[in-house]
Amino acid sequence: MRTRGLQIAGGLAVCTAAALWSGCAGGIGRTAVPSSPAGAARSNAGAAEVISSPGFASVRRACPETDPDVPHCEAVVRTDGASNNGYLPSDLQAAYNLPSTTAGSGQTVALVELLDDPNVEADLFYYRNTFNLPVCSTLNGCFTRVNENGKAGDYPPASQDAAIETSVDLDMVSAVCPNCKVILVEGKSDTWKSLGASVDEAVNLGANIVSVSYGGSSKKVDPSDYDHKGVVILAAGGDDGYLGHRDQEPADFPTVVAVGGTSLTRNSGTGSGRGWTEIVWSGTGSGCSSFAKPSWQHDPGCSGRTANDISAVADPATGVAVYDTYQESGWMQIGGTSVSTPLNASVFALAGNAARQNAAETFYKKAHHQYLNDITSGFNGGCPRRYQYLCTGEPGYNGPSGWGTPNGIAAY
Repeated sequence: MRTRGLQIAGGLAVCTAAALWSGCAGGIGRTAVPSSPAGAARSNAGAAEVISSPGFASVRRACPETDPDVPHCEAVVRTDGASNNGYLPSDLQAAYNLPSTTAGSGQTVALVELLDDPNVEADLFYYRNTFNLPVCSTLNGCFTRVNENGKAGDYPPASQDAAIETSVDLDMVSAVCPNCKVILVEGKSDTWKSLGASVDEAVNLGANIVSVSYGGSSKKVDPSDYDHKGVVILAAGGDDGYLGHRDQEPADFPTVVAVGGTSLTRNSGTGSGRGWTEIVWSGTGSGCSSFAKPSWQHDPGCSGRTANDISAVADPATGVAVYDTYQESGWMQIGGTSVSTPLNASVFALAGNAARQNAAETFYKKAHHQYLNDITSGFNGGCPRRYQYLCTGEPGYNGPSGWGTPNGIAAY
């Protein structure tokens, strides 16, 4: 695989702008997957203490960033002793107050990937069966897998990178919206042209929610591929920390929901409140882009489109459990904005309002802010002191986390 392991400082005490890609949360103790939600809760009870201590998270990118003109997935794999652990569907549903067991029927989420995962349906079955989620297969009509021309079969070449990303996306939809149908569109090559064609095909197949866990900085991206009336398209905000004025496409397009990332830990003890703590993940992308500012975005520190709009867990040190067997051993703990993007796409599906949305405008409505978890601490780099919100968690809107993370579905 064209990736390498990185040993990176992970404790908040040593988290600086120079250590952006650290995960900055330290290690967390979790019961090996599969495990019961009760077991996971017990093993994670001390996470709040660990996060404030110096620690290390060994990680690798699932997809290398070799060329800005080549889109890459935004998944980060944890490779140290905790790599077979991660948050389960029940954890995510609890952390974000989601009606996953009762909502989502009749909704479809489309996932766009580049290249093929030969084990995709078998791995999907295993993940869902492990957590007693409804079967989603081609046989029962829940799962549709096509190439970028909309045809089943004649799939593109297999790729270990693509298999990891595909598993992340499918497992997050399964965890958050197990009653949703899923369309998987596999692009024939790792090019922007193929990615855009796959998005267009997902829309042609009837999806009104499309999740794109790929990104990069290139002028070869066609914005029209990501502009479809009545369709919510979400894209990963990136895993490189504060980007300044460097664009992250397609997330920075005004017609796309830009998704950032957080570090998520369960609170110790049994006190009142949410029961979880979230801060900005040091690796999440954010920045001031060169694209036009949407009419509904009014922050003062960027004359163009500001990223991000919304967020969810993405820190690989507090990552999610994913199952992938194509040139991998099975259970993995994964982070990156490749996690937070399909997670938020699935919340749109739970809400069932995607066809009535205008990109990310819904999150900028004041009445909806009470239905989001405000992310008020953490940072992902150094930005102008006058406009610290572009790289720092603070009350209200900030670049790394947008308006926050889901607290139910009313903001969607």
